[in-house]
Amino acid sequence: MAANASSRATVLLFAVYASLASATTYTVGGVHSWMTGVDYADWASGKTFVVGDKLLFSYVRTDHTVTKVSKSEYDACSGSDAKSEDNTSGLTTVTLATPGMHYFICIMPDHCAGGMKLVVNVSVTASAGSGGLEVTGTNAGGGLLVPVKAPVVAAATVALIELGLL
Repeated sequence: MAANASSRATVLLFAVYASLASATTYTVGGVHSWMTGVDYADWASGKTFVVGDKLLFSYVRTDHTVTKVSKSEYDACSGSDAKSEDNTSGLTTVTLATPGMHYFICIMPDHCAGGMKLVVNVSVTASAGSGGLEVTGTNAGGGLLVPVKAPVVAAATVALIELGLL
């Protein structure tokens, strides 16, 4: 039993480290950065965002903001109750720490309405075609291990605690 738990822990640790190493930093808007007149829906299409990835917003700090908002605030281009990220440097990095939809706008007058709004759908793991890690094999007891796709750190930590190895 202990060998089986140890084998599972090794696979989980390997997957966690691979997941961390494969995190991607995306420069929002690509060469256009965070500014009016960019189609951010087009920029985000075709990209697979996963937990641990980062969004780098580059902008003129006196002209724009990066504000994380709810869906309704995104739809209404209103960030009155929203949390503005660090907007003092002109370089704001947001780590995508949870799965689901994440909404960002610029709250400067008319900027959101002019297209400075971004929504990204964050997955827990990358798909096999996007560089996700799949680990298979047999454990020390000879049984087949269930495939594991690069779990997030929190999930792996919970599993290790449940196995009594942390």
